[in-house]
Amino acid sequence: MTAIDGPRPTTTAHGTERPVPPWASLTARAIPLLLLPQCLWRLPFAFGFEMGLEAEGAMPSSLWVSVPYVFGLSLVTEGLALLSFGLVRGWGEVAPAWLPFIGGKRIAPFAAVVPAALGGLGATAFWAPVPLSWFGAGDAAAFSSGGWETLAALCITPGMLWGPLVLLLTYSYYARRSVRLP
Repeated sequence: MTAIDGPRPTTTAHGTERPVPPWASLTARAIPLLLLPQCLWRLPFAFGFEMGLEAEGAMPSSLWVSVPYVFGLSLVTEGLALLSFGLVRGWGEVAPAWLPFIGGKRIAPFAAVVPAALGGLGATAFWAPVPLSWFGAGDAAAFSSGGWETLAALCITPGMLWGPLVLLLTYSYYARRSVRLP
């Protein structure tokens, strides 16, 4: 305890000041798992295997370009998905001690709410054309067979939940953090 900070509040099992609703914790765990099928679906494209997609010449011809790009995209996607844990864990309320300058300091709620809300809205907008394409309103990809199309839908469709789920977690985080402690 320091004279400036006052007494530290007690923490819950998740390291948060207030209890995290069980649905929020499950949702944070589900987000990276929902995105994993599309990340795995994407990997064969790095090596020129087009997964039944009828798009001649759409893939880069050089493995020096396609492999780092596709693997990097998958890693960044999963990394961003893992950030949703910050909305349900203590490191989303108090910066970890090992961080320079801000380590151990309390994080202002809006410092997490604003980027999380923008990310959730961005992911929602990014995925919005997918269901529209199913009903002929957008530009749907052409596949060589129904089997490839079904596999693509099974792998890609769960990613559409990413944005709305992050927005739900963001609201839960905001509601939990905005109530004053007695």
